[in-house]
Amino acid sequence: MKDRTAIDTIKGYFYQFDYTILKLLELANDTDSIIVEGVEDVDIHSATEETAIQCKYYAKTEYNHSVIAKPIRLMLNHYKEVKNGTKKKVNYMLYGFYQSGQDKLTLPISVQFLKDKYLTYTEKSIKHFHHSELLLSDSDLFDFLTLLTVNIEAVDYQDQLSIILNLLIQRFGCNFFEAEHFYYNNALKEIKNISIEDDINKRRISKVDFLRKIDIKQILFNEWFVNYKGREKLFSELRSQYFASLNISPFERFFFIEVPSENYLRSELKDLIFTISRKWSKLSKREPNPFCPYLYLHNIHSKELLELKKELYSEDFIFLDGFDFEGAIFNSKSITRTANNNNQIKIKILNKLEFANETINGISKTKEIYQFYLNTPFFDKDYLNVKQIKIQFSRLTDIIKII
Repeated sequence: MKDRTAIDTIKGYFYQFDYTILKLLELANDTDSIIVEGVEDVDIHSATEETAIQCKYYAKTEYNHSVIAKPIRLMLNHYKEVKNGTKKKVNYMLYGFYQSGQDKLTLPISVQFLKDKYLTYTEKSIKHFHHSELLLSDSDLFDFLTLLTVNIEAVDYQDQLSIILNLLIQRFGCNFFEAEHFYYNNALKEIKNISIEDDINKRRISKVDFLRKIDIKQILFNEWFVNYKGREKLFSELRSQYFASLNISPFERFFFIEVPSENYLRSELKDLIFTISRKWSKLSKREPNPFCPYLYLHNIHSKELLELKKELYSEDFIFLDGFDFEGAIFNSKSITRTANNNNQIKIKILNKLEFANETINGISKTKEIYQFYLNTPFFDKDYLNVKQIKIQFSRLTDIIKII
C-alpha cells in the first residue's frame, strides 16, 4: 500500500510538472512567461493578463465539492488582497483530473452555490462562512467568479504527456525518441530546478528561454526522468537506439568514459573495458574489414591508468596506446594501426583527451564518438562528419547495461 501511495504521489508531481511544460509550449508569444509555484502551482503571464492555475491529479479519487473548496477559499483570500490594493489582479483557474464524479458539478457556478459548497465549512465544530469573514458581498463574489475558471475534466496523465511529446516533435523537428529522451528529459530537469528556487523572480521563465535551455541533444540521467522511465527500461531504450545493431559496421568507434572519483572499483572498469572490446570488435579471419574500438578514460589518475594497463597486459589483453617505445611521444599513426586476427589488438587506449582530436582527424573512415559523463560533458569538440552521442550515467555498471 505504501509503495502504491508513493507511486501515486510521484505521478501527481509529474502531472504538475508536465502541465507546466505544456503551458510553456502553448504560450502564444515567445516573450510570454510563467512563474512556477507563484500564487498557485503555475502563474501564466502574457502581455495583457495573468492567470494563477492550481493543477491536481486525482487518478483514484472521486470528485467532491470539498476537494476543491480549500483551494477556492485560498484564491478568494488573494482576491480580497487585490480588492484591498495589496496584490495585483489575476485570473484564477482550478484544473484537475478525477477518476469520477465530474457530473456533480454544473457550470457556471452561481454565487449561492459558491457560498454553500465552497465557502461554508465546519472546522473543530465551528461553522465558518468564509466570505463573511472576509467581509465580501455577493457583488464581490460575482466579480470573483468572473475571474475563476474550474475544469475538473482535465486530460489524464498519459494523454497530457502525449500532447507534450507531439508538441516537442513539431517544435524541434525530431523523432519520438529524441522528443522524449532529449527535450522532455531536459524540460523536466529545468522545471524541477526552477521549482526549488526561493526567489520568486528566479522561478519565472519565458517561453523563448525555456526552449533555448531544453534544446540540448544529450541524454541526461535526470532523477525525475529515471523515475518516469524506470532504470531498466531507460537502459533498454538507450541500448535499442544506439547499441543494438545486429550487423556491426566496421566504423572507428571512440568510447569516452568519465571515471567516478567515488566508489571506484578497478574490477568494474575492467569489466566495462572487456565488454566494450567484446561487443565492438571484429577480429576473425573471415572479417574483411577487422576493427576494434578506441577508449579514453577521463579523470583517471595516471598511476591508476598505469596499474590498469599492467593488469590488462598480464592477462594477455592486447592494446595500443600510441607510444612505441620508452621516451616516445604520442604517435597517432601508431594507435590507428588496423587490429586484426594476427595481432589481436582488442582496444586502443588514449592516455589523454588531447590525443583524441589528433587521432580522429587522422582517420578517414566513418567515426562515431560515445561520451559517457557524470555531470557535465567533458569533450565538446564538434565535427561535421562524426556522429556524437552524449549520455549521462551514475555508475560504471550502468554503462555495461546500456552498451
